[in-house]
Parts: sequence; structure tokens; C-alpha cells
Amino acid sequence: MKFRRNRQRENVDINLASLIDVVFVLLLFFVVTTTFTRETQLRVELPEAASAEQPPADEGKRVEITISAEGVYSVNNNLLPKSDLATLSEAIEQAAGGDHSLPLAISADGKTPHQAVVTAMDAAGKLGFSQLRMTTVEAAQGTP
Repeated sequence: MKFRRNRQRENVDINLASLIDVVFVLLLFFVVTTTFTRETQLRVELPEAASAEQPPADEGKRVEITISAEGVYSVNNNLLPKSDLATLSEAIEQAAGGDHSLPLAISADGKTPHQAVVTAMDAAGKLGFSQLRMTTVEAAQGTP
């Protein structure tokens, strides 16, 4: 049996133009439907305390000041553009809505400069807040 071996092979070309069009449409779809979120909360590692008192569970509205390790302030999860006394006082006043009887909690990172915490306490004192709370985490058992 004799087979023909000198048959010419056909060159097969794959047209990629339609594939590229589909990829671009998918890329456009993903770009348009993607939502970008901006993280506005500060990451804070609270210092430990051996004696802790839990806040009341039925506590309503309150003002919370968060201070990062770099001394950046956040009032009720709203990041402040500047870390000075005037900006902090204005943000606290706006968050309280003029009600200085609200409880005020300061959550400062364990590595926050002492001056940043004193500035927050000074702003609260000048505005007339009397219920001031420092936020800590409970120390683990067996840790001095």
C-alpha cells in the first residue's frame, strides 16, 4: 500500500481580532463596575490595662477621638486634615453638635506620642466635656 506523502499542508491562521475585541470589552466592563473604597479608619493598637471598667451597654451618642501611632487624629471615624488643636477642637464641636454633656472617648495607639494625647484632652477640656474615657484593652492573664 502506497501513501502519498508529498501532499501540501495548509497553513492555518487563527484570527485574533475578535478575541482582542472581547478582551477589551471585558476590561472596560471590569473598570466601570469596580468600586474603589477609601479607608478612613486609623489602625490603632490600644495599650493594655490590668483594671478595666466596661462602658455602659445602653450608651447612646458619644464622641470618639482616635489617635494613630504617628499622632494623626480621627473624630468619629472622620480623618482630620491637620493635627493641631484648632482643627481638633472644631471637629469635636461639630461631632458633638454643641452638646458638651456627651461622653468623650480617647483611643490612642500604644506608641502615640504623649503630646498628641494631651492635646486631645486639652481640646476636650477647653470645650467643656466632663465625661472623658481613655480606651484600653484588658491585659492578658499572667502578663505583668
